[in-house]
Amino acid sequence: MAPSPSPSPVPAIRLRGVVKRFGPVTAVAGLDLEVPDGTCVGLLGPNGAGKSTTMRLLTAQSIADEGELQVLGYALPGESKAARAEMGVVPQLDNLDVTLTVEQNLLVFTHLYRIGRAGRRAAIDRALDIANLRERRASRVDELSGGMRRRLLIARALVHGPRLLLLDEPTVGLDPQVRQELWALIDRLRSEGASILMSTHYIEEAERLADTVVVMAEGTAVAAGRPGDLVTEHAGREALEVYGDPERLREVEAQAARRGWPTRRTGTSVTILRAEDLDGDAPAGDRRPASLEDVFVLLTGEETS
Repeated sequence: MAPSPSPSPVPAIRLRGVVKRFGPVTAVAGLDLEVPDGTCVGLLGPNGAGKSTTMRLLTAQSIADEGELQVLGYALPGESKAARAEMGVVPQLDNLDVTLTVEQNLLVFTHLYRIGRAGRRAAIDRALDIANLRERRASRVDELSGGMRRRLLIARALVHGPRLLLLDEPTVGLDPQVRQELWALIDRLRSEGASILMSTHYIEEAERLADTVVVMAEGTAVAAGRPGDLVTEHAGREALEVYGDPERLREVEAQAARRGWPTRRTGTSVTILRAEDLDGDAPAGDRRPASLEDVFVLLTGEETS
């Protein structure tokens, strides 16, 4: 007799038909989302797309009006306490206690996560090593740079060895150099097999870190897939940039509309997507590889940061 197939692993996160309203405003509108165990999924969308509300739903800070939510096999909101005990959360806003040292901030969370006395020092050391903050363990938080404070937020989320990490806009407001440092840290966690859900509106961040990108707009997922697959599916292999004055750009858009060529507008230019399929009637312009930014603008209508 052939052996029975092993059951599929439970995904780290599964949402089905989730809706969240705030009065007349629907912040999340029938969202389906899945984060397979051991992968990094990026929620990519403009401000107001529902990314942060989704994060609050997953931590039971908000309760869904409709739909089903499971985190690490626990049904929310009923089993949210058990789910929170096995996840780490890095909030968008810095909520560190600035009157305490780096180590003291972590010590508080070892108590909150009920790490036994014998294991607290090792847990703190491990988190400091991951975040490269061991040399600053005795520093007060108000003495740290913005990048160090963001690394401390990640260390705090990891102190109890969670199975799942939620990152809500992890590098928002940071300069490019510090952002690169944070990317290296997140990339390390990803390469070690951590389950990560990350919200962002930075195209490069999603492309660099996420195994799967979910593009959100108006509270729901409008596309999902590997970054390269999304580009091929929605924008093709090549794009054609056409520059000119406003009248010239309107002419190009009208020509594209007549021919059924997909376009996106970027200020001083019109981009024609799937340029590899254009014929000899295509206007003069600069060809380049299609990008995830093309997909983002095409699907959300929003310019990127």
